[in-house]
Amino acid sequence: MAIKGKAYIAGAFEHPTRKAENKSVAALHAECAKGALEDAGLSFGDVDGYFCAGDAPGGVLSMVDYLGLNVRHLDGTDIGGSSYIAHVSHAAEAIAAGKCNVALITMAGRPRSEGRSGLKQKIVGANVPDTPFELPFGPTAVNEYAMATMRHMHEFGTTSEQLAWVKVAASHHAQHNPNAMLRDVVTVEDVLASPMIADPLHRLDCCVVSDGGGALVVVSPEIAKSLKRPLVRVMGSGEAPKGQAAGKTDLTYSGAIWSGPAAFAEAGLTPQDIKYASIYDSFTITVLMQLEDLGFCKKGEGGKFVADGNLISGVGKLPINTDGGGLNNNHPASRGGIVKVIEAVRQLRGEAHPNVQVKNCDIALAHGTGGGLSSRHGSATLILERV
Repeated sequence: MAIKGKAYIAGAFEHPTRKAENKSVAALHAECAKGALEDAGLSFGDVDGYFCAGDAPGGVLSMVDYLGLNVRHLDGTDIGGSSYIAHVSHAAEAIAAGKCNVALITMAGRPRSEGRSGLKQKIVGANVPDTPFELPFGPTAVNEYAMATMRHMHEFGTTSEQLAWVKVAASHHAQHNPNAMLRDVVTVEDVLASPMIADPLHRLDCCVVSDGGGALVVVSPEIAKSLKRPLVRVMGSGEAPKGQAAGKTDLTYSGAIWSGPAAFAEAGLTPQDIKYASIYDSFTITVLMQLEDLGFCKKGEGGKFVADGNLISGVGKLPINTDGGGLNNNHPASRGGIVKVIEAVRQLRGEAHPNVQVKNCDIALAHGTGGGLSSRHGSATLILERV
């Protein structure tokens, strides 16, 4: 079902905490939900659709009960950090089909308080089909992304200096975000001088580990136009998985090569129309590869594209992650997708920090990658428009 113009994002909220030692994950979900509904000018009683993913304690049924919701549509799709971008699309589909009118999407977690870093080996179930083939090799989030990075360097001559520019851009934006975990502006030299975590990724090539969360409210056109909020219209979306292809996989591209074109086709737009982009930044390589795969530059030219401040608002031609992104601001529950949509909404509303607000921002893209670039992951792309 086409969703172009069928739904609007009316509410968006990012939890300000980055360490929630005295809050439960469920409580963080509830606080995010309350914030997004208040932002939209709605209440819990108005919600008739609820969406969450694997970070939600007990899943969608437990959370609906905990939040006291009376809903007629549920969606517990979990494709990692890209889940919440897909949820916006699914909510728009449900609204277009008449299944609900006010959809609430929540996300929250406490990896920082719980001591999770991405450096430990992944723990997966014994019955998961890939377990006997991959577990003996000790996969972690960091070494999987490092492997994709090394391959991209081998194929295209991408350099650590070029990757460092992604972090530099994030730091320039984060200095203006009072809630960002890392607010100091860094240089390329600073990134290269930081400790090597998994060759060729340095510490500053890696995202922060934070508590927190966020929520979104997606509504029907009729409800959106009745609220006293800027109108942010859903224009197009795409979703795609990428796996091992029976051992024939290419580590230099992501599922964005499928989800991106689908979103642009539905919206009737091209990468050249995008004024601002929220790009999933679990690591610097994640950004570089997704920019190529989404069509902002040719495959193999991502290194040149991100260099020399090209991603910095007011300086480069494609400002991205103006809140500081996962590299500097927030990566709650090790799933940053919802924050990508939130910052895109801020930009379209003209509510980003004045020092990073993109002028005449009327078209924005949010993209997420959930999983591992070197194993399997989901990709979700969303295109939004200010009306």
